[in-house]
Amino acid sequence: MPAPAPITLIVGDEELLVDRAVAAVVAAAREADPDVDVHDLLPSQVGPSTVVEVTSPSLFGDRRVVVLRSAQDLVKDLAETVTAYLANPADDVSLVLTHAGGNKGKALLQAAVKAGARRVDCKGPSKGAERLAFVKGEFSAAGRRISADAAQALLDAVGTDLREIAAACTQLIADTEGQVDAAAVARYHSGRAEASGFTVADRAVEGRLPEALEQLRWSLSVGTAPVLLNSALAGAVRGVAVAASPPRGTGDAELAKRAKVPPWKLRTLRQQARGWSPAGISRAMAVVAETDALIKGAGRDPEYALERAVIEIARARGMR
Repeated sequence: MPAPAPITLIVGDEELLVDRAVAAVVAAAREADPDVDVHDLLPSQVGPSTVVEVTSPSLFGDRRVVVLRSAQDLVKDLAETVTAYLANPADDVSLVLTHAGGNKGKALLQAAVKAGARRVDCKGPSKGAERLAFVKGEFSAAGRRISADAAQALLDAVGTDLREIAAACTQLIADTEGQVDAAAVARYHSGRAEASGFTVADRAVEGRLPEALEQLRWSLSVGTAPVLLNSALAGAVRGVAVAASPPRGTGDAELAKRAKVPPWKLRTLRQQARGWSPAGISRAMAVVAETDALIKGAGRDPEYALERAVIEIARARGMR
């Protein structure tokens, strides 16, 4: 695995692919130097002095990876500090910028390209055939195979959220042997209460705290990645927010698109949204954002952070 480039620009709004691209850069850096220091930062966590500090040349030659996420959200003075660094990057630092694409923060994106950044595009699959290819790719990467009808059955059961699809693939790979067929998918999704982030998230937004915590502990015990669990929580909160206050005149197809769920799931979202107030939704959104930062390096115990998030989200449902 080659050492990471001095500057890597990861462009796209598909969080799963962005996280994987960041992880690949960090893995390459650690393969080259196991003692490499990694700083994974959100715009809300840094100021210009922080950027200068983590990107300044080391007196002892220590290698560093500095990940600055959501670069499109940087305030003006911070964006200017990063732009100035791009013109003269340090030899012992690998800077990773993630950018959602689009016009917001476009000047910084262009500055990174001009500086010769290695660009990684993270555009998620938007069509059925692309999602099928993604599922098959997940199994292929694990040295496994899934039949075409089984891949379609999995998508029918899970929906269109890429993290949920990836988590379902991971769990099927772990729980089955040989080629996965449609019967195996059917058994998995209808024959057991799977330890998944989807169940944890559903129970949390429904205010069913004991069940949510039980499912969370089960999910963690079978190795479900904390980032996938928090993604499921974020998706559930987002869905409740959309269903609780739909814009006037918005049809179901557009609502489903905003909530990032298949249209058939809107009925469930509307049921889950009962009892939620704007204050509660705002609190739940803040919780998942805080938990995301804790899981990605700001905290030391992802499992504790997730348990706290589930408790806070379930309690937020009753806020007025």
